[in-house]
Amino acid sequence: WMTVTDYLTPTTLAIAEIGKQPEVLKTMPTFFNADGKVIEQHFATSKDGTRVPYFVVHRKDMKLDGSNPTLLYGYGGFEISLTPSYSGGMGRAWLEKGGVYVVANIRGGGEYGPRWHQAALKQNRHKAYEDMAAVARDLVSRKITSAKHLGVQGGSNGGLLTGNMLTQYPELFGAVVIQVPLLDMKRYSHLLAGASWMAEYGNPDTADWAFIKTFSPYHLFDASKTYPPVLFTTSTRDDRVHPAHARKMAAMMIDAGKDVTYYENIEGGHGGAANNAQAAHMSALAYSFLWEQLSK
Repeated sequence: WMTVTDYLTPTTLAIAEIGKQPEVLKTMPTFFNADGKVIEQHFATSKDGTRVPYFVVHRKDMKLDGSNPTLLYGYGGFEISLTPSYSGGMGRAWLEKGGVYVVANIRGGGEYGPRWHQAALKQNRHKAYEDMAAVARDLVSRKITSAKHLGVQGGSNGGLLTGNMLTQYPELFGAVVIQVPLLDMKRYSHLLAGASWMAEYGNPDTADWAFIKTFSPYHLFDASKTYPPVLFTTSTRDDRVHPAHARKMAAMMIDAGKDVTYYENIEGGHGGAANNAQAAHMSALAYSFLWEQLSK
C-alpha cells in the first residue's frame, strides 16, 4: 500500500508490487489543471557553503528571462519539514495564472533530520535566513525570475522568516507577505505561548538578547531604507502568536511612509480564519496582493 502526493497530484492511494506499475485505488479531487506543469528540485549555496534544496513548480514552456512572477515560500523552524503536498488554492490562484511556486527547505526545518533543525537554533538562527536569501538569489541567477518579480510568503515562525527577509534583504524581493508573525523578539516570550519557544530562539531577558536582536524584525527596521510592498495578516483571536507583533510592526512602517497593507481578521485562532470561507478569503488576499505587485 502506498500514499502519494505532490504539488500537482492530489493525495492518491495505490497498491503496488516491486517491479510492477502501481494500481491506483482512489484519489482525492483535483482543483486545478496541472497539464503542462512540472516540478523540479534545485540547490542553492548558502553563505557558509551549505547546499540548500528547494522545489520549483512551473509551466514546461516557462521562459528563462527573469520575468516570471514567482512566489517563494518557507518556514525553517521547529524541525518541521516542507515536503511536496497538493494545494488546490495555490494551484488555482497562482499556477493556473502562470506563476512559479517555490518551496525552500532551509535549515531550522526537519528535512534532513535533527541536525538540520539544530543548525539554525538560537545564536545560529541567522543561518535559516541566509539559506532563504541564497534560494532567492539562485532563482534570479537561473533567470527564473528577478527581484521585482519575486515575492516571499510565510506564517508564524515563517512570518519571522519573511520579516527578516523584509528587513535584512529588502533588495531581493518585489513583495512580502507576513502572516500571523513573530516580529518583536524582545517581547515575544512575554506574549501568549512565546515562553515555550525559548529553546528555539533564546531568552531575550538574558544575555541571549545580544544575538536575538540580530533577527528581530521590529528592531531591524530602518526608516531610511527602501522596502518592497508588504502585506501583514493576523487574527484578533490568535492564541499562540499575539497580534501585537503584526500591529506594531505595521504601525511603525506606516508612520515611516512605507507601502503597507494590513488585514486583521476578528475571528479564527493562529490559523487566521475560523472557517473555510474565511481561509479562502485570507488566501485570496495574499495571492491577489502578490500577483498585483509581481506581475507588473
